[in-house]
Amino acid sequence: MTPAARAQAALDLLDVLLPADDTPAPPADRAVADYLRGRRYIGAKDRRAIGELVYGVLRAHARLGWWLARVGATPTPRLRLIGFLMLHGGLPLAQVRQMFDGQGYAPEPLTPEEVAAAKPLGGVRLEHPDQPLDVRCEVPAWLLPQLRAALGADLQRELAALAGEAPLDLRVNALKTDRERAQAALAQEGIASALGRLSPWALRIDGRRPIAATRAFRDGLVEVQDEGSQLVAWLVGAKPGERVVDFCAGAGGKTLALAALMGNKGQILACDTLKGRLDRAAARLKRAGAFNVTRRVLSSESDPWIKRHKGGFDRVLVDAPCSGSGAWRRNPDAKWRLTPAGLEELTELQGRLLASAARLVRPGGRLVYATCSLLPAENRAQVDRFLSRREDFKLVPLAAAWAEVLPGRPPVSTETLLLRPAAQGTDGFFVAVLERDAAAAQGSAEA
Repeated sequence: MTPAARAQAALDLLDVLLPADDTPAPPADRAVADYLRGRRYIGAKDRRAIGELVYGVLRAHARLGWWLARVGATPTPRLRLIGFLMLHGGLPLAQVRQMFDGQGYAPEPLTPEEVAAAKPLGGVRLEHPDQPLDVRCEVPAWLLPQLRAALGADLQRELAALAGEAPLDLRVNALKTDRERAQAALAQEGIASALGRLSPWALRIDGRRPIAATRAFRDGLVEVQDEGSQLVAWLVGAKPGERVVDFCAGAGGKTLALAALMGNKGQILACDTLKGRLDRAAARLKRAGAFNVTRRVLSSESDPWIKRHKGGFDRVLVDAPCSGSGAWRRNPDAKWRLTPAGLEELTELQGRLLASAARLVRPGGRLVYATCSLLPAENRAQVDRFLSRREDFKLVPLAAAWAEVLPGRPPVSTETLLLRPAAQGTDGFFVAVLERDAAAAQGSAEA
């Protein structure tokens, strides 16, 4: 493909991801994958270049918007791409006009209005000293107070990391192999990897590689999973022979990890309210050789099944739907779709999920609450609110929970785990381990 054809492909995607009206936009990773899957003729090099253009524009969303507002232009997807090519790529306007000439697969020629907006962008950089902190750090201004509360003095360093690219992490499937043999299998296919720093299962790949096309992946030796997500599963502490619920299982990433922890012994219930998500987990479970998992669709967080099975499980994981602020490196568009009202709805749902899932925990069992968020309202505030209502549950300090299942010391000294991209090199994850007190449970009224 020519650079012009790549630019048009990027525009096709940006039109979907940045709609002019209130049309819901799909997550960027899914939109890009679906677009490229339907165009098998696009080669690997072109796929990578198209993805870099799309994600480059999304990661520079606030700064591009600031520049276009400064020159009095409406920030359309075309102008955002033009601005990115000039401000980030350093292309002069004349070269951009050559690229946008409407010939063959090239984008339509620039309009007079687009030319007028682009002229002041020549010879300047994407960053400008007049940009406010939220623009420089590429976050919605209304979220800065919560992010500052979570990140403190590391705010700018962590937000810079969140605005960058995420690494590619793999989880070695302990049901089929170990880390050394998985590394060797990948190396035979030309893919080098390094050991993760925190999870005993983790391998990190340098750059973007076609993992799904490797034999190691097809044979179920490895799964794509961020190292932080792997730690969530470890901290559930599930043991062989136990009964475990993954309450918000989705497509089953953590369910697979739990099955490996349990050595396929015992029972895992993978629950979700969306059947399509659980259906997608079926192929992954088969590939991984995970045979102790039963999938169950729930009507809601108050499904009658929950009441019928109260107190029946040793471990319950609530990997709650959240803002996804810890994973903005992977879906940088998500931050701009989040609203104060949307966050309030999420926190209300998280509270209901936590309260409902708690009913499944047997006396002496554990409830693990996790999000891929950095926002206090979704994390420690939820846990504190839950504990204020349920005297039969107590917080298990992170150091104690970590020592039971993982080597070394935890990466933070707090009672709950908050992983951050700059500090730990993972996506942002929060984990709290709660235990139901056997004695107190006898006198506790079920919610």
